[in-house]
Amino acid sequence: MLLKEKLVMIIGIVFAVLGAVYLYMHLPMFGRLPQGERLARIQKMPNYKDGEFHNFRSTPVLVKKGLISIWFNFLFRNQKNLKPPKALPSIKTDLKNLDPKEDVMVWFGHSSYFLQVNRKRILIDPLFSEVSSPILFSPKAFDGTCTYQAKDISELDYLIITHDHWDHLDYPTMKKLRSKVKRVMCPLGVGETLEHWEFDKNQIIEMYWGDSQKLDDELIVHCLPSRHFSGRGFQRNKTLWASFLIESKELKLYFGGDSGYDDHFKEIQEKFGAVDFAMLDSGQHNESWKYIHMLTPDVVHAAQDLKTKILIPAHICKLSLAYHPWDEPMEELVELSKDKDFKLFMPMIGEKINLHAKEWPLKTWWRDVK
Repeated sequence: MLLKEKLVMIIGIVFAVLGAVYLYMHLPMFGRLPQGERLARIQKMPNYKDGEFHNFRSTPVLVKKGLISIWFNFLFRNQKNLKPPKALPSIKTDLKNLDPKEDVMVWFGHSSYFLQVNRKRILIDPLFSEVSSPILFSPKAFDGTCTYQAKDISELDYLIITHDHWDHLDYPTMKKLRSKVKRVMCPLGVGETLEHWEFDKNQIIEMYWGDSQKLDDELIVHCLPSRHFSGRGFQRNKTLWASFLIESKELKLYFGGDSGYDDHFKEIQEKFGAVDFAMLDSGQHNESWKYIHMLTPDVVHAAQDLKTKILIPAHICKLSLAYHPWDEPMEELVELSKDKDFKLFMPMIGEKINLHAKEWPLKTWWRDVK
């Protein structure tokens, strides 16, 4: 074959691959970037500069190692104890027939929660899929952690999304939940993807840090900062990321989303007072990305900053997205939480949590997974 013909063939292959990648990246699951009036609103925000959102403090996504090194270590990491040796235990609570007067919470693993408070049914960052993203070699959910599916949930008053990453905004889950949801609350820009997925524009409440939404006379949701980033493809930070505080007459529940440690925890406490429950990003961390996911000592500091009564760790017990053993965050938290002013509580997946309980015994259930 002549050199010219070889070059033509190589160029053809390159363009074919690029075309395939382009078409793949435009599948619905990748969402859609903000445009039109939504983008115009975003561009007015104080932390939106040079075409993207920024954290209040400089926040490198990765430190010490480059992206290629991180991916190499992730793909070829030591597999020892990254996953539980057998299925995790769970409890199947009948979510459709809860007493509407009960204030309860159910954790589904990772950062997914069902909440019933003041007769409102709220779902937060649901992830019912067995994989965290469509990327090849994406980690699969641990055995026993997909006990709950969209069919187990009846009509929802509110769905809350903290940011657009795959493990918090799951396309298959959202498709199945769409007909069950009355309203969706999400950070600025995420509404574009929801509309792309055929959620009605009038269903969507997009919020900026400091915005509040009154659900009834005694229940309000506050959109607050987190220290993280966003993006479902190659472009980052076109949409906002957030934490949320749900405040009733008797309860303050803080859902931290994904976040590195920063001053925002203390500032939230100073503005809203001590919280009753803090669900904080406690796993899938590493020294190389410590500014966007808290290391265990940071989790304890954040709980102290918030002056929380109960700390419930999140971002654990569903997927292995880091290098640490699957149960390491729990063991470290048990040790570091001793003699602190808050109670550490670690529910099993599906366990019904009475938000007005008087006692909060620590059950180390994961130690029985051998």
